Amino acid sequence: MDIQQYIESGMLEQYVLGTLTVREQQEVEQLANEFPAVQAEISRIQQDLDAYAAAHAATPPAGMRERVLAGWQQAVRASEGNGPLAAPRMVASAPAPPVAPEAVVRSIDSAPSSGRKFGWLVAAAVALLTLSALGNYLLYNRLKETETNLQVAQTEQTRYAATEQAALKERDERTRQLEILRSEQFRTVDLKGTPKAPDALARVYYNAATRAVYVDVRHLPALPKGKQYQLWAMDKGQPVDAGILTAAATAGDTLQQMKDIASAQAFALTVENEGGSPTPTLSTLTVIGNI
Repeated sequence: MDIQQYIESGMLEQYVLGTLTVREQQEVEQLANEFPAVQAEISRIQQDLDAYAAAHAATPPAGMRERVLAGWQQAVRASEGNGPLAAPRMVASAPAPPVAPEAVVRSIDSAPSSGRKFGWLVAAAVALLTLSALGNYLLYNRLKETETNLQVAQTEQTRYAATEQAALKERDERTRQLEILRSEQFRTVDLKGTPKAPDALARVYYNAATRAVYVDVRHLPALPKGKQYQLWAMDKGQPVDAGILTAAATAGDTLQQMKDIASAQAFALTVENEGGSPTPTLSTLTVIGNI
């Protein structure tokens, strides 16, 4: 427990004035026994209240005692001839004594009212601060949740857009490939496997008018690391580089466009180092086909 905060809470002032409940009084007395600072503060408050009461106490008017005694003596003498003792009469200045008690009571009463008012103000301020902090915390959490949801939505939107774009691109590519396969301007050249790879099979689509060349792989042996298939166009007995096959084309997943070829009488595929070769390695000839 923060003793200094407890001392400043106003509980000790209310204890000295006797405005606390029994449970609260017991709590204050227990803390006073445990913490000398609490006991010292209670003593200081009591001294301050005593000093305040002494400073504001009213002194009875001069001659008050003599006037009161004279009034009683007069009442006694009158009773000797008039029967029972009559109530004493007070002189005109007698009402003065109530002034002192009234002033003292009002002054002492004002202290607990001020203490209670101060305590309520502190409690209200703490409550407002707590509610404000809680509201800010909830607002911050809601803002972070909104930001997270927005980021998720943006990510999903980006992913959907990328997927849709890829799907459209693939559709366009399939449409283009289908047009090539159906076009009468393209000649079909079947490339069959050599004794080195008898099961290998590929097909070339060649358009002599536009010089366009496409390769459609049906089956090719798997390649070791660092090797690629290279297409060659045989023109008047001379090999012409027609390009390197991509991994997707080698696997038969796509129809790949190769380099333009002006003239050719046959096409063949050889295995070359990654990146291609200026001349074909005839020992790795895999498939070949004449136009």
